[in-house]
Amino acid sequence: MESIRRRKPSLKPIETKGKATEAAEEEPLSPSARLFHEPNFNVHVIGIMGLKSRINPQVIKEHLPHTLLKHPRFSSLQVVDEKKNGEMKWVRTKVDLDKHIVVPQVDEQNLQESPDKFVENYIQNLSTTTLDKSKPMWDLHLLNVKTSDAEAVGIFRIHHSIGDGTSLISLLLACMRQTADPDKVPTIPGNKKRPSIINSSGHFTKGLQRNVMKIWYFMKLVWYTMVDVLMFMATAMFLKDTNTPIKGRPGSEFNPRRIVYGTVSLDDMKLVKNALNMTITDVALGVTQAGLSIYLNRRYGEGKKDKGATEKNNNLHKNIRLRSTILMNLRPSVGIQALADMMDKDTEAKWGNWVGFVLLPFKIALRDDPLDYVREAKATIDRKKNSLEAIYTFSISEIALKLFGIKTSSSISHKIITNTTMCFSCLPGPQEEIGFYGHPLANLAPGSYGQPHALMINCQSYINKMTIVLSVDESVIPDPHQLADDFEQSLKLFKDAVVERGLCHE
Repeated sequence: MESIRRRKPSLKPIETKGKATEAAEEEPLSPSARLFHEPNFNVHVIGIMGLKSRINPQVIKEHLPHTLLKHPRFSSLQVVDEKKNGEMKWVRTKVDLDKHIVVPQVDEQNLQESPDKFVENYIQNLSTTTLDKSKPMWDLHLLNVKTSDAEAVGIFRIHHSIGDGTSLISLLLACMRQTADPDKVPTIPGNKKRPSIINSSGHFTKGLQRNVMKIWYFMKLVWYTMVDVLMFMATAMFLKDTNTPIKGRPGSEFNPRRIVYGTVSLDDMKLVKNALNMTITDVALGVTQAGLSIYLNRRYGEGKKDKGATEKNNNLHKNIRLRSTILMNLRPSVGIQALADMMDKDTEAKWGNWVGFVLLPFKIALRDDPLDYVREAKATIDRKKNSLEAIYTFSISEIALKLFGIKTSSSISHKIITNTTMCFSCLPGPQEEIGFYGHPLANLAPGSYGQPHALMINCQSYINKMTIVLSVDESVIPDPHQLADDFEQSLKLFKDAVVERGLCHE
């Protein structure tokens, strides 16, 4: 396997002379991209593709040069420029696919116990390594292993310096086509635009009322932004989350990761969404909040006699502070079609890591009414929508980088993450079946490793399913499958409550 151990202390200059490197325009890495090369922030994105047919590696190799490799980041080295104080730049190079595509020989005896466990262990072994810096920092592992939900598995591994997770998944989807119409790229559900008070043309309200609403909206925006920025600065200095059983320990970023996932019905999530007039993200956050509360109640109750748990009588500690760090790319998304055109027609598409932080609090408590989890989650995310937190935290990080250098900036970012508990994302996926170079997709599960958190949760939809992906440090969370089951059970509680109360019909 073309990989090296992750614990190397620093970057070494990469030799770029010779035939392998083309004379091309060199571009410096963005500050955020450089951040992901620091030893305490060496993050890799994992994209697990369950496929409905066995993989033909030769077909993959034939198609990649005409799609993914046309993206400059996937055909460029990341080179240290010693003449500019160790700054890094992108340098185009010729790609040898044989060094990026890995087709392991699988011993059939290893599959007798559980093919799913074999794939989990394979990915966990990957998480103990890092990508080789002497070539473009990505690889693709093709496993012709039949699991419980797929005939074969493809595993993309991409260094986070190449792009943020959302952009990388979008690029991967842009390489795929609808199985019903091979000329069409996947269609992703768009966010419905809500009426904007500030940008209203005058039809939203009339006269004085409209002006008052504008002023009120602006005042809330300023106040919430100030509060969030102060919380960000306090977290960078001293404000820590409660030391719960799921909070990472020092050095967690260097530990192996187990990536597990469970699949729930997207239709069930839409049932709850429509009944409560919410979004899918609101429901996903509600599921997460409920699942974490149930799981932590169990962990705190270990060794105690189980007498049942209610809102007023449970094992949870009071006033638990548990926050998720959300890394938001502030560069506007160009969309799948634009990325597909970039590869098909050599057009340009904006790309890069412009990352700001959002700190999202979770209320950890048991609720007698399961729908309270969703209502609380919606209130939290609605509050965050009225803030420019991500923009200002990005600016603070940029200022820290310019004034104090990459080491200090990395230390601040690391402190933010270690003082919070987890990371969360929820991504919309294709609404129809798609294929990866002729291989129909059964599911898509994005994850990552190398982050200081002991828990990262990614929700990814595909057709009528939502995959909930957990990346965990097993020394902290030894039973990730149980946590995944708690999320699944939480959604069932929501659905049953909605149906029983006649809020909508199945």
